[in-house]
Amino acid sequence: MTTTPLALDTLPALPRDLEGPVFNEPWQAQAFALAVCLAEAGCFTWSEWVEVLSQEIKAAQEKGDPDLGDTYYQHWLNALEQLCIAKRVVGRKEMRQRQEEWRHAYRHTPHGQPVELAAARQEHRRQG
Repeated sequence: MTTTPLALDTLPALPRDLEGPVFNEPWQAQAFALAVCLAEAGCFTWSEWVEVLSQEIKAAQEKGDPDLGDTYYQHWLNALEQLCIAKRVVGRKEMRQRQEEWRHAYRHTPHGQPVELAAARQEHRRQG
C-alpha cells in the first residue's frame, strides 16, 4: 500500500526549522505524531485536519491569544480532541475519563518519577 505524504506546508504557523517541525516538549511531538498517524489511518483527511486546526487558532486569537508561538501545540491538541470526538474516534465521555486518569496519575507520581497511567488507573479504581 502506498501512502501520499501529508502536506505539512498546509499547516498554519507550524513551528519549524530547515529540517522540519520543531518541538519544545515531548508531548508536542507526541500530539503531532498522533494527528499524522490518525490522518494516515483514515480517521480524518488532512484537509479536515488543517481546517479544524485553523479554526482553533482563529478562535484562540479572537479570545486574546497573542499568538507568540508558545501556544501552538495546545491549539493542536484542542483541535485533535475536537476532531476525534466529531469523527467518533473516541467518545466525549471516554476522552474526559482518560484526561482525569492522567490528572490523577501526575498528581500522585513522586517528583522525578515517570508518570504511569496503568498504576494510576488501578489506584483510581480502588478509591472510587
